[in-house]
Amino acid sequence: MAYFTALISLEVLGYLTAHELIALLVGGGAVAVVGFLDDRRSVAAPLRFVVHLSAAIVVVFMIGSFPILELVGSGSHSETINRIVGVAGIAWSINLFNFMDGIDGIAGAEAVFVSFAAGAIIFWMGGDMGLVGALACLGMAALGFLVWNWPPAKIFMGDIGSGFLGFMLAALGILASHHLTISIQVWPILGGVFLVDASVTLIRRIGRRDKWHQAHRTHAYQQLTQVWNGHLPVTLFVCAVNICWLLPWACYAASHPTFATRCCAIALSPLVLGALWAGAGKP
Repeated sequence: MAYFTALISLEVLGYLTAHELIALLVGGGAVAVVGFLDDRRSVAAPLRFVVHLSAAIVVVFMIGSFPILELVGSGSHSETINRIVGVAGIAWSINLFNFMDGIDGIAGAEAVFVSFAAGAIIFWMGGDMGLVGALACLGMAALGFLVWNWPPAKIFMGDIGSGFLGFMLAALGILASHHLTISIQVWPILGGVFLVDASVTLIRRIGRRDKWHQAHRTHAYQQLTQVWNGHLPVTLFVCAVNICWLLPWACYAASHPTFATRCCAIALSPLVLGALWAGAGKP
């Protein structure tokens, strides 16, 4: 509720439009409610999927699609493809945070990093102050929670928190692309640890014909907690990768948009190798 109040304040001050505010409130609220119900009494996977997809559709049709085809050119069906990619991207981001919220502090620390880093880059590039404010407030909310979720955690995030964070970061990324603030590729760079671990794990589980939609503990970060004997070393390692490796590449991609795609490939490639080395997706 505190974050929704911050968004409403940004709209009142003229930093967000009414359409943008409604999309964020309706979509984020729906994802949070179904996450809360799932934490309390378990919600059927098809119903969760419908809610996540509906929240993504609200954002895409009220804020705009994800302009992925700007990277490769456009065609007669470019807007339709952009909308499909936008809906899929938001839905994947929601589930990405759900998948990766498996040890103390990792999802909270990721949300703090992506929010503050993206906000700082947008501010540095002279971008939209509404986005800077929305990201800063999201980062502060995640930081306040992280105090209690840092290993050993006293409070757990649950689906209500992880799904909401995944939705909001993806929605704000689409909003940033329409405000022409930073290159599209900056977002997967900043969220590279979660994106790569979840994607590599899912692909390998599908390849082995596992029941990929069922709960498991085969993500790279979960494998590392067994090797490194605890949650804290893994969470600290993720923070170090974010700050020391991904942040510099994101800054370079933002300031040199013509090289942004190459920056994304260079930044994420070692993470793919690292996830494979750590055993992502292996039983």
